[in-house]
Amino acid sequence: SARPRPVPRPDRPARLPLSYAQRRLWFVDALEGPGASYNIPLVLRPAAPLDADVLARALTDLSDRHEVLRTRYRSVDGEPHQEVLTGVRPPLDVRTVPAARLPEAVAGAAGHVFDLAEDTPLRAALLSPGDDGPHGDGQVLVLLVHHIAADGWSTGPLLADLTTAYRARAEGRAPGWEPLPVQYADYTLWQRDLTDGPAARDHLEFWEETLAGAPPVLELPAARPRPAEATHR
Repeated sequence: SARPRPVPRPDRPARLPLSYAQRRLWFVDALEGPGASYNIPLVLRPAAPLDADVLARALTDLSDRHEVLRTRYRSVDGEPHQEVLTGVRPPLDVRTVPAARLPEAVAGAAGHVFDLAEDTPLRAALLSPGDDGPHGDGQVLVLLVHHIAADGWSTGPLLADLTTAYRARAEGRAPGWEPLPVQYADYTLWQRDLTDGPAARDHLEFWEETLAGAPPVLELPAARPRPAEATHR
């Protein structure tokens, strides 16, 4: 039979589970400590100067539209859960920096370290070189999303939604988009329903039997020896 698709869940539990991909990232963050290894920075040069106030409203619209961008990840007795917030305004750092230090400022914005338990996973920086103020030429917009909330593919729709919201707010109106049919939290509940069923248990038993006795580490030929600790290079 066809696999059921995710649908909105009006009966969401008080503590929303993480998807398995999110759980892996949460575990790495808890094990290694917070870091910037799983940041997804988007560094953009706008074709025309951006208005910081309009951009701030557009970022809020984006956060309102996508629950996963206003979610933090708490744990109780070592078990993580999603906490979807409302009324979130993503941080926007607006600065003028000397042109020679612009690459350093971009790197600093892209290297922000998220606290997954406290921070929401979206922030931005609008950087202007020289002394022209925040509306000068040569602006750089740094959008930063943590990988727990996005991946390479999803940055396309996020940028499209941000562009739509910015254009609408620049015209003095709210973006006229249709509500999303499902949110990421609905997907995580669907995934749990799917993987907790008997078919998933059959698959798990099959692979446990098939991979019994497999080496814990697959040593492939490499240009240099494997380091004792991960360097993420």
